[in-house]
Amino acid sequence: MVNEQDFLAAYDPRAYPAIAVTVDVVALTIRDGALHLLLIRRGEQPYAGHWALPGGFVRPDEDLAGAARRELAEETGLGDDRLGRVHLEQLASYGAPERDPRMRIVSVAHLAFAPDLPDAAAGTDADEAVWLPVSGLANRELAFDHRQIVADGLERARSKLEYTPLATRFLGPEFTIGELRSVYETVWGQPLHAGNFHRKVLSVPGFVESTGASTERGGSRGGPRARLYRAGDAQLLHPALLRPAREEAVR
Repeated sequence: MVNEQDFLAAYDPRAYPAIAVTVDVVALTIRDGALHLLLIRRGEQPYAGHWALPGGFVRPDEDLAGAARRELAEETGLGDDRLGRVHLEQLASYGAPERDPRMRIVSVAHLAFAPDLPDAAAGTDADEAVWLPVSGLANRELAFDHRQIVADGLERARSKLEYTPLATRFLGPEFTIGELRSVYETVWGQPLHAGNFHRKVLSVPGFVESTGASTERGGSRGGPRARLYRAGDAQLLHPALLRPAREEAVR
């Protein structure tokens, strides 16, 4: 049997079809009370002039998460300190043979979200970068298979809010239950009953914990000051906070 050293010395990777690996990032944030997605206008072929997700080829010295962080930093100007506040996770892999006209390219898409992400700044291979309200996506033609990737990313984000505490990552270190409810309403795209939501949140062990402090003033209509909370130590929500339609379905 050939030993490993001799095997590797004789190994010819050109004997197999070339396949490249890219990353694409579905980056979400809440701006002006609406869920926004980061898009770039491609400055190079293929699909020059089309809108696309930020992304690019994985470099030889990078792992997948590192490539996704680099692409996100290039389009947002985030430094390492603020990138640490961004939730980043693998979403899915996309490898249809004809998804890219250049060659066989597999994309490993990532989902990212965080509060107060700065204005977009186009990187070296993009003409423009914008935060676009998700509600306006229907009017944009997206490159490659990015519309499917976006749809998958939105569904992942909406479902993650049901069974994990990641909604708190859209907020600052301290927040009110009303502000947390606003995140759920914005991401899910539907209003929630304030009293029921408040009760459900406080019934989930470890979801949030009280800071012992309150807001400096009452709401816009007066009334008592709201209590302030911080994220708890729960990794999963039990019981889950289901979307209203799913809650009705399980009853």
